[in-house]
Formats: sequence, C-alpha cells, structure tokens
Amino acid sequence: MAPPDGLTVISQGNPPLLRVEDLSVSYGRQPVVSDVGFEIGRAGSLALIGESGSGKSTIARAVLRLLPRTGRATGRVAFEGREVLGLPERRFRPLRGRAIGFVPQDPGNALNPVRTVGAQGEEAAALLDEPNRARRTALILETFAAVGLDDPRRVYDSYPHQLSGGMLQRVLIGLAILPQPALLVADEPTSALDVTVQKRILDLLSRLREERGIGLLLITHDLAIAAEWADALVVLKDGAVQEAGRTATVFASPASAYARKLHADVPSLNPDRYAASRDVGFRRREADASPKIAVSAVTKTFRVDGRITTAVDGVSFAVPTGTTHALVGESGSGKTTTIRLLLGLEAPDAGSIRVAGHEVAGRTHEALRGVRRQLQLVYQNPFTSLDPTWSVEALVREPLDRYGIGTRAERAEQVRAVLADVGLKAHLLPRRPDALSGGQRQRVAIARALVLKPDVIVLDEPTSALDVSVQADIVEVLLSLQAALGLTYVFVSHDLALVRQLAHSVSVMHRGRIVEGGTVADIFDNPRHAYTAALLDAVPSGIAGRARRAPRTGTGEPLVA
Repeated sequence: MAPPDGLTVISQGNPPLLRVEDLSVSYGRQPVVSDVGFEIGRAGSLALIGESGSGKSTIARAVLRLLPRTGRATGRVAFEGREVLGLPERRFRPLRGRAIGFVPQDPGNALNPVRTVGAQGEEAAALLDEPNRARRTALILETFAAVGLDDPRRVYDSYPHQLSGGMLQRVLIGLAILPQPALLVADEPTSALDVTVQKRILDLLSRLREERGIGLLLITHDLAIAAEWADALVVLKDGAVQEAGRTATVFASPASAYARKLHADVPSLNPDRYAASRDVGFRRREADASPKIAVSAVTKTFRVDGRITTAVDGVSFAVPTGTTHALVGESGSGKTTTIRLLLGLEAPDAGSIRVAGHEVAGRTHEALRGVRRQLQLVYQNPFTSLDPTWSVEALVREPLDRYGIGTRAERAEQVRAVLADVGLKAHLLPRRPDALSGGQRQRVAIARALVLKPDVIVLDEPTSALDVSVQADIVEVLLSLQAALGLTYVFVSHDLALVRQLAHSVSVMHRGRIVEGGTVADIFDNPRHAYTAALLDAVPSGIAGRARRAPRTGTGEPLVA
C-alpha cells in the first residue's frame, strides 16, 4: 500500500517510531541546534537533557512542527517511517495531537483559565473518530481516571484554578493521550511539582508506555530524572550533542566534561558536595546554641468558603545563629503560611515568634519595619519577583533608599560591593531583568536581600525555577556568604536532595503540623515518620532507583558515530 500523498518512506521493514537525523534549527540567521540525531522505538523512551538554552525545547518544537515563523529546520524527521519535516502544515496537522501528543511544561499557562477542564477536554476528544458526544465525554472521564484523577467528574466540571498543580499536570497528560497517540513529547512535565507529585507523574508516564506502547520523548534538565526514567540520553549544550548513548552507560561513566558537570550538579547524586562550607554552620551551632529564630506553638487558621481551615497547627522550631533551617513538605503543608507569619505578613492566632529576641507578632508597623530590616526574603521565581522596568542598580539600591541609609555615593558603592558578593559584575548595573539569565536574576534578588546587611534571610524555593547547574551556583553563593557573614537562613523547599546539601536542621511539615524535626543527617538517615520516608523515597536517585520499577520494553537510541 502506497503511503499517503506527501509522505516518503525512509525506512523499510520495522522502522523506529521516531527517527531524527542531522537536525539543525536556526532562528533567522542565528543557529540554535546543530546536527542532532536520535531514534525512539515503540514503547521506548529517550531524554534530551541540558541547561536552558541548550536546544531541548527547540528540538521538540521542530518534531512537533511548532517552530515560530522565524524558525527554520533542516535535516530529516521520520515518524513511523515517514518523512514529515518537509510536509506542508495542512498535511502534518492531522498527526499533531492525534498521533504525536504533547505535554507542555507549565499547566497553569497551558490551560485556558476561563473555560472548564471538561470544555477543553471536548476539544481534545474532537480528534477521536467518535461522532457521539456522550461517548466522547465518557472517554474523557475514563482517561482522567486512567491518569489517576480520583474524581473525574469533579475535575471535568472544574476550572483550572480549582485544581492543584499535580492534578493539572495529570489533566494535560490525559488530554494528550486521549486520542491514543503513538508518541508523547513531554517538555519538563514535572519541573514545577513537589517531589512526591513528580514521582507519581513519572510513574504514570512509565505505566502508559508499558500498557499502551507509547513512545516517550522526555525533556529535562535533571540528569537524575533522565537516568531513572529514560532508556537513552542525549546531552545537549548550546544546541550541539555533547554525549549520547544508553542511559546506564552515560550515567555511570559520562565521557564529556559537560555531562560530568551535570552529574556533579545534581543534588541527589552528590549530597556532600558542599560539606566543607556547611561545616562552618555546624561549628557555629556547637559554639553558640542560642537561637536567632524561635517559633513556639504557632497556630493560624483561615476562613475559606465559610469553613475554618487550620493552615498552621502548633508549629515549633528554633534556628541557631549562623545556620540553615529547612521547612519541607508538599504544597499545602503550611510552609508558606509559616514564613508569612515569621515575616510579620500574617498574625498568628496563638503562639510566639521571636527573631533575635524580639517578638514579631503584635508590633506596630514602625516597630515591625525595624525587625524586617534584619529579616529579608528571597522569593521563589526570579522571573516575577523583580520589577521588569527597573535597572539592576535601582532594584538592589531600593532597600537602602527606603531606609535612608548613607549618601548617594555610599549607596552606589554598597550596591557594587553586594553585587560582587553574589558574583555579578558592575557592567550589569544598567541592565533590566529581561536582559539577564535566570541565574543572574536570582543573584540580583539575593543581592537585594543582602544590601541591608540583615541577620536572617528567608529563602522561599529560591532555586526551583532554575536549571540544576544554575542552582548549584546559587547554593555555592549562599553557603559562601553564610560562612563569611554568619547569616541565618530559613530555607523553604520541597526538594529534599537540595535540603540535604544546604541545611543543618529540618522540620518536615504535613497538613499544617511538624511531623518530624531534627538535624538533616538524623532525619534523612533515619526517618521515623511514614510521611518523611515517602518524601525521601520520591527523590530521584538515578540508576539505583530504576530497580523499583517494572522492567521497560522498547528502545530509545541516539544516533552516534
């Protein structure tokens, strides 16, 4: 039987599901991907890994034929043995969504906020050869159940803002597999999720491969995730392949310097990387056990839809001067409410919060302003926490301006000094945030928090929006500053592997309560609570973790000489 018009068979016999050869992509005259090749068999999986700007998402868009108008792709992309890269859009469109599914990175932006999930599901169901609307709706509900959504009808009737991040990601996966595609392209599908939700999503993708024979092209910057969930890896840097091969080989013995750096930057693979810097805090703790922060029996409730919800329930912990205390737990565990109470942004219903011996709650606005000078915050997302219309100099200088510290010349000198402390050069002073990388933006946010020379810095998921390599740079900056200045950190995170690298003590929060607390070594090596053990079990551990899962079928193969 001849192939459909416009499709050319490039493989005979039993071709791979997806074969990419000599793929190059440019935007205008700027090349961004050069000579990339790989193949994925049916039910196989391959991960594209690398930092932001390495070309991972560009390759995925080229495969999906979703490049912007300025993008131009050359080379060969064959799907089920048919050359598709040069097809006119009208002939490729029937494949996209129906035969090749796509799971985007951010479910908050991928779904229309003013339409119900069900209405958007009906759009995906329109790709099915099912004329009966009731049957299409039933298939949507069945698919939602298949991806682990406990109440499919409630999800169907909900708007996106009424669902958690993990539920939204499952919705996106459900909508992508509803038309029963042969290949699923997943672009950082878990980067914004808690570690336990991440594990459930990756388990789900693995199960779909095994049960439905779906091939998986996984895009990630995390080598541990790639090693645990993919059969083959392609390591990218600046649009070029640095290394490629079977996962076990690349992971166990990375040959390229870049792959070795990625391996070194993964927290779960190198828990003691910063041990020497962290030991300075342990020595301070032994020399002076007096707490810089003391939280005692704090409770906070909110009224939601006419019901009382307890967000923080009897929380207590202490942070010795010059050390880092981590608050860990899933979304909704009470971490964010706890730090809002610590910062005086909310008032507790009961309990006491003291910073450097001063009670935070019940102070006047002016008195609280004095406390906040010694208590600064670094937000989670450097892409939204910095005013995009201000220069770096204005952003870092603003706290000095507000507190009226020093002369104009002295403030300018302090700004330059604190930028140097976080590893930024003075030539960045006139730039705006959109002219900076993600790591540079977060360094600016840290500099802004440091410029008042505070005693305490609260770090709210400060690296969750960053690549692992950039994250490693930020952790090194934080620990070197702590060692040099004796800073006290409260570190909020769902990434337990990162907590192990950075923190001295930890409180594990679950449903508003602290279920376990102590030194990081004690809690991580000997968890006593089942919830803590579940969090630790969900941390990607690379090849060792693959034994937990069912054997895989299918192949993902890079094309290497």
